[in-house]
Amino acid sequence: MKFSSLFRISRMAGFAAAAIAVAAISPQAAAAEFPERPVHIIVPFAPGGGTDMISRLVGDGMSRELDKPVIVENKPGAGTTIGSDEVARSKPDGYTLLMATFAHAINPALRPKMPYDTDKAFTPVVLIGHSPSVLVVRPDSPYKSLADLIKAAKAQPGKITYASQGVGTSAHLAGELLETLAKVDMSHVPYRGAGPALNDLLGGHVDLMFGTAAAVGSALQSGTLRALGVTTAERSPALADIPAIAESVPGYKLDSWYGLYAPAGTPPQVIARLNEAATKAAQAEAFKSKVQQEGLLVTPGTPQDLENYVKAEQKRWADVVASSNISLN
Repeated sequence: MKFSSLFRISRMAGFAAAAIAVAAISPQAAAAEFPERPVHIIVPFAPGGGTDMISRLVGDGMSRELDKPVIVENKPGAGTTIGSDEVARSKPDGYTLLMATFAHAINPALRPKMPYDTDKAFTPVVLIGHSPSVLVVRPDSPYKSLADLIKAAKAQPGKITYASQGVGTSAHLAGELLETLAKVDMSHVPYRGAGPALNDLLGGHVDLMFGTAAAVGSALQSGTLRALGVTTAERSPALADIPAIAESVPGYKLDSWYGLYAPAGTPPQVIARLNEAATKAAQAEAFKSKVQQEGLLVTPGTPQDLENYVKAEQKRWADVVASSNISLN
């Protein structure tokens, strides 16, 4: 056999061996290289609200753990479904994440036609934490207590307006739940995020707002807002001087929460890496010192913990929506 033929055979064998070696690289080895470029967290609200703040704080901590930039992008609209849909359609490689909130659990009950299937489109990463929402008014508001508000709402049905960060969000359902249990009628004014809603409340364009503790905490501390109640079943340890709405309206309860998701099909090894980085970011003193004073209970755990929690929330709120005839109209 000629030397040239032997050379060609040898070279082809080398290519084949290289191909086999590449194919033999395990998913674990490939995931070990993650991340090789910046990670993006999609926030389905406008800038300036509690979800935006939490996401940026978590992102800062994750960037240090991953040694790569973590970029927060705001994609508000349609009750969080615009931003969520972008993540659902993203490549399942761990580079595009969703900071989900209460709306993630309530939307399946409120929106029968969504561009994605919530149960199938996402993979859980970690539950960052829980916090109460706070019913707030301006300092010059005539409503000095929840009893004042309920009395006025019964006397003038539909006149009192409350802002939210969007249809189907925790603030919206907090108002709907209060209307149902207290038997009052108020007018809901949705915005594209807590920031714009808060601005209009401070500007006197709406009467009140159910804001997450992270969104309204600084305004409460500065005295530019006054709290009438928290939405958790009992008083929040961090906001102990604010009564729980349930003290005046039995059965009232709503928890806000923040959880990271990746697109469905993201490799388990990548999910584990993201979970580790987000957990360390949430447990860092720099993060806790900024959020715990505003009522956020930091509770990072396994991806399954987030899955179990949200499944329970979906069932509870589907029952509330059905029994209370809550609709988006």
